[in-house]
Amino acid sequence: MEPFDAAALVGTRVGSATLLAELARGSMGIVFAAFQHTLKRRIAVKVLPDALADEESSRLFIQEAEAAAGLAHPHIVPIYEIGREPGFHWFSMQLIEGESLDRRLKRLAANPVPGRRLLPSGEALQLMQRVLAALDYAHGRGVVHRDVKPANILVTSGSALPVLTDFGIAALRSPGGDALKTPRGSPLYMAPEQILHPAADERVDVYAAGVLLFRLLVPGLPLVAHRSTEELLVAKSSGKPVFTRRPSEVNPRLHRDMDDLIAQATAFRPAERFSSCRHFAEALARYERRHGGSG
Repeated sequence: MEPFDAAALVGTRVGSATLLAELARGSMGIVFAAFQHTLKRRIAVKVLPDALADEESSRLFIQEAEAAAGLAHPHIVPIYEIGREPGFHWFSMQLIEGESLDRRLKRLAANPVPGRRLLPSGEALQLMQRVLAALDYAHGRGVVHRDVKPANILVTSGSALPVLTDFGIAALRSPGGDALKTPRGSPLYMAPEQILHPAADERVDVYAAGVLLFRLLVPGLPLVAHRSTEELLVAKSSGKPVFTRRPSEVNPRLHRDMDDLIAQATAFRPAERFSSCRHFAEALARYERRHGGSG
């Protein structure tokens, strides 16, 4: 997101809340901490200033709120209100006390002790099963996330539970729901068919979850050599291997069964992947029962 003086919005009343301070910003808006006067609690409010928006981004911003508002799951952030003020769109949601999974992974990677630069494998498997459960729930209600990645997963303080956020490019399987004309998403996590066919189905989330699991279990993803994002997207869409080594080759503490799980989740052809996030989660649970938290 381009530079924007978020401080100018501090103190602004939106719905039943007042904006207190900027928390984060991304390509689809600025998130503020806010105080909800009616229930006397801190919440989060996401804002999309008109100065940073075009017609499609405004539509996607509203779609994000509408997509998530219809979902009630312990691992999906709850949406409270949506509205419009002079100069910006906004919606409010639960304030998750914690940090993004992306930030947590970067913090772990900086640990001076090599053995502590990854999540414990058992914790990573449990986290993934919860994320997959949230995705399966959303799919059952006609919502495909399409942008599953560490930055869009919040990890709560203390309990370290994942909460899925940012449904800005979600596909709504309802009349008039999905209208993406061009590919959107994060190149590393985008499924091959998502690059060429923006309205691809829920198996794009299976693919992204497979890449995410791979990233959680190894110190560095063994990606095919590429000089630009475009080269990576071309390799993906042409069916060329994206990963040059198997998970157990990068992390020898993993059982080779994990190689098969990640290979199936990230298969080039959607029909060769797990047919649903539930089936992927069940496969992870079987792996955990057989091999524990190896890795």
